[in-house]
Amino acid sequence: MSETSVLLQPTVLGAIELTNRLVMAPLTRCRAGAGNVPTDLMGEYYRQRASAGLIISEATQIMPEGQGYPNTPGIYNEAQIAGWRKITDAVHAAGGKIVLQLWHVGRVSHSSFQPHGALPVAPSAIAIVGEGRDAAFKKVPFETPRALDAAEIPEIVKVYELAAHHAIAAGFDGVEIHAANGYLLDQFLRDGSNHRSDQYGGSIENRARFLMDVVDAVTAAVGADRVGLRISPLQPANGMSDSDPWATFSQVVRAVDAYKLAYLHVAGMGVDQPGAAGPAFDLNALRPLWSGKMMVNYHYDQARAEAAVQDGHADVVAFGVPFIANPDLVNRFRLDAPLNAADANTFYGGDAKGYTDYPVYLS
Repeated sequence: MSETSVLLQPTVLGAIELTNRLVMAPLTRCRAGAGNVPTDLMGEYYRQRASAGLIISEATQIMPEGQGYPNTPGIYNEAQIAGWRKITDAVHAAGGKIVLQLWHVGRVSHSSFQPHGALPVAPSAIAIVGEGRDAAFKKVPFETPRALDAAEIPEIVKVYELAAHHAIAAGFDGVEIHAANGYLLDQFLRDGSNHRSDQYGGSIENRARFLMDVVDAVTAAVGADRVGLRISPLQPANGMSDSDPWATFSQVVRAVDAYKLAYLHVAGMGVDQPGAAGPAFDLNALRPLWSGKMMVNYHYDQARAEAAVQDGHADVVAFGVPFIANPDLVNRFRLDAPLNAADANTFYGGDAKGYTDYPVYLS
């Protein structure tokens, strides 16, 4: 790759200045400590990858009820804020930028994670078909969730707002609202999981109301120029489907565009399973509907990423697994160096093995 490659050029996402256009995607690694507090080992992991133009943190639950996997970090108490502060300080000292992904898993959770063993919550009492994980990381059948009362939803919106404040207090450069991959906000958006008949269900406008309220609250809290949004219109995981994904997500993108967010992050999961989550469409068709900066993600390599930016489909490209195995991914791309292979057996849980021990390219 030449130093003049478009991927190595600086850009700006809202108020966040990036030295290059390679973004580290949010990656759940299940290595938080007791009380879901971020650890020093996590700090070393993120520091090693600070050459990314931007790091998006692993998904971080905004409240205890939002957890769905063991040892995932939170952002709802002082110990967690302090733990994250050490991480953001380390990233900034290494010249990097980092935003926090705000997460509530909804029905993907299990009663073993919930305070007092309650059922997880969702837009409707519809169970995901198949198995999830309990707090011991054992495979268990998904439970039928409890449908949220309409009066509860504004309270969760307030929690998103508070979590955004906490993220800034922890030193993050911004936040990303996680409305993808079959978690709570995504569950409300799609009609396969949202069968409500009140103001949060039925029409696309109603199904998007929860998300729009969250966007409104979070942007008011920290500034729209420090807020990103992640969606995954074709993602079938976690039992997701929609009768008309294009109608749903084109309307959502148009509505959110008015907020002038730092970026829109479109994840491409499902493009290789056409029809699995509803009638497929070309995700690039969302680009003309969005006036701001666009981030794309899913199985990009160096050549495809360069083409996406050069063709105007994206402004930045997020990489997941390549950043797991190559903390120096930016330099490897710059030098056309070979990439380390990732060890999938160490993706979730454990210690430094497969986390902070991948070699860097020294030539």
